[in-house]
Amino acid sequence: MAEIILIMKLKVPPVVVFLVFGVLMYALAHFLPVGYFDFFGRTYLMYGLFAIATIVGFISLVQFFRSKTTVDPTNPAKASKLVTIGLYQYSRNPMYLALLLLLLVWGLYLVNAFNVLIAAGFVMYMNRFQIIPEEKILLNLFGKEYTQYCTLVRRWF
Repeated sequence: MAEIILIMKLKVPPVVVFLVFGVLMYALAHFLPVGYFDFFGRTYLMYGLFAIATIVGFISLVQFFRSKTTVDPTNPAKASKLVTIGLYQYSRNPMYLALLLLLLVWGLYLVNAFNVLIAAGFVMYMNRFQIIPEEKILLNLFGKEYTQYCTLVRRWF
C-alpha cells in the first residue's frame, strides 16, 4: 500500500511543477506590484544564474545518459545505476537545483521580491512530493550504497 502512495506522488513531472510555479510567479508579479524590487547588477545576476542553471542541468542529464540509467522522474524504480560522480558528488538533485535556479532567474526578470517565497514553495513541494518518495524507492533499490551516498552528499547543494 505504501508503495502505491509513493508512486502516485510521482505522477506530476517536475517540469510541469516548475511551469506551474513559474506561472504563479508571473501572477504574483502582475497582481502584487508592491513587491517591485530592482537593484544594481540584477541583470548580471540574472544572466549568471541562467548560465549556471543551464550548465548544471545539461551536465547532470549527460551524466545520467552516460551511466545508462533512467532520467524519468515519475518512475525512479527503473533506475539501473546510482549516479554518484560529477555534479552528483555535490548535490543529490542537480536537475531539480537547475530548475530552482531557473525559477530564481524568472523571479529576477519579473522584478518582484515576493517571488522568492514562491521559489521556496517549489523547494518545499519538490522535497515533499518528489524527492522524498524518490529517495525511498532508491533506498529500496540500492540499500546501503544509497544510505552512504545520502550521508555524504546534500539533497540540494
